[in-house]
Amino acid sequence: MATVHLRIGDLVWGKLGRYPPWPGKIVSPPKDLKKPRGKKCFFVKFFGTEDHAWIKVEQLKPYHPHKEEMIKINKGKRFQQAVDAVEEYLKKAKGKDQAHSDDKSKSDKGRKAAKPMKIIEEDDEDAFKGGSSDKEQTDSDPEPSSVRRLVAGTVSGFKWESSPVKDDPHFHHFLLSQSEKPASSMEPITKRLKIIEEDTRSTSIQAADSTAINGSITPTDKRIGFLGLGLMGSGVVSNLLKMGHVVTVWNRTAEKVQSKCDLFIQEGARLGRTPAEVVSMCDITFSCVSDPKAARDLVLGPSGVLQGIRPGKCYVEMSTVDPETIMELAQVITSRGGRFLEAPVSGSQQLSNDGMLVIVAAGDRSVYEDCSSCFQAMGKTSFFIAGEAGNAARMMLIINMVQGSFMATIAEGLTLAQATGQSQQTFLDILCHGQMASTFVDQKCQNILQGNFKPDYYLKHIQKDLRLAISMGDSVNHPTPMAAAANEVYKRAKALDQSDNDMSAVYRAYIH
Repeated sequence: MATVHLRIGDLVWGKLGRYPPWPGKIVSPPKDLKKPRGKKCFFVKFFGTEDHAWIKVEQLKPYHPHKEEMIKINKGKRFQQAVDAVEEYLKKAKGKDQAHSDDKSKSDKGRKAAKPMKIIEEDDEDAFKGGSSDKEQTDSDPEPSSVRRLVAGTVSGFKWESSPVKDDPHFHHFLLSQSEKPASSMEPITKRLKIIEEDTRSTSIQAADSTAINGSITPTDKRIGFLGLGLMGSGVVSNLLKMGHVVTVWNRTAEKVQSKCDLFIQEGARLGRTPAEVVSMCDITFSCVSDPKAARDLVLGPSGVLQGIRPGKCYVEMSTVDPETIMELAQVITSRGGRFLEAPVSGSQQLSNDGMLVIVAAGDRSVYEDCSSCFQAMGKTSFFIAGEAGNAARMMLIINMVQGSFMATIAEGLTLAQATGQSQQTFLDILCHGQMASTFVDQKCQNILQGNFKPDYYLKHIQKDLRLAISMGDSVNHPTPMAAAANEVYKRAKALDQSDNDMSAVYRAYIH
């Protein structure tokens, strides 16, 4: 397949995973950031966001020839703001170019006109090497000729790769947040949507539908409500807005309502005064709170969700709670003519921010289908578990039980290494080159060694999940001795005032 010869400084449309094509500029990567192995790619800075990413050549299009096409298929306030930022950039670049031409008009006469972009085959190594001799641009002041090159003409025969990640296991995106140091914020991310079907007597699992036009998300025209703007909820709302959904928000912690909600209102969200008002204003309302009590209070309390439920209104409970709470909420919602879905998520604050959560749903299948674009915006994969409401809660508690127990075991290994005179860093290096290697292990252990326990998933919440999983095991007379042991370690960490730190702070239970 033919690809376009691009260079540093060019403005492009970049396709990042299953996100819509987004305007950006090819820039020089940080010196300490290595290019991922595999196919040719460029480092792109996206307009209107804090994100940078390595993007394969096949997932890049020149900005000007495809501008009208992209504006037609993409919606959302943030997308429009990004396009406006490009136009402002072009205006400034044009001004600089004009000033430069006025000052050096004589010398410019001898210069050759900028060549139109060249179509090259992917295996044309010399053409790619030629780009390395171009003068590198800075992010703030690109060479004006790079802007002129973009207007050189359209490129025929250029198509997005339909499944950029699924068929290429060697390709990863590397997102860099400008608010963090590159060394600590670089994270490999592989977006893929699995379709899994499993026929059993009690449970069938099926992933969410694929994305729509050009692999991007077509947002539902239903009005979305979101209750709870904590570690997970904030990232979810941000991605819903980014993908063009109409969202009304409310946060249950009074002292944090104004600051959190103001942030999203600036991005296009609306503000609801109470849960009941949000539900009455919206077609589908999601909630994501900390524990069973908070989930019940949100629905059954004063000005709660139940007061806003009318026939046809949809309520989606994303909190990780016990199945009994889910069944109670499902009963009261449906008794008012509402439609209920549980959809707890597996992930962390970072994964929520990146739209990489895993959603596990159960309940009303039609609500699950109505939430398709929302789940695509917030997660990399979603599963629907057949059977009664409560099945997703059961599955998520098991998942978190395993994760919490694993984290405690890793902390135990790190402290035992130290106690026996072994290098903790060497322990981590060996672990990350073996069969247990994972981003989770690497990030958690590195944070422990750096003394960084900033919450990505609260320790108090993983302990809550362990407690609920143990109780669930007791209800069916199934032993959970490993989870019970891990639970005691987390309880000790809580006693050491680690509740509001990250779950990796369980490490401190072993050193005090």
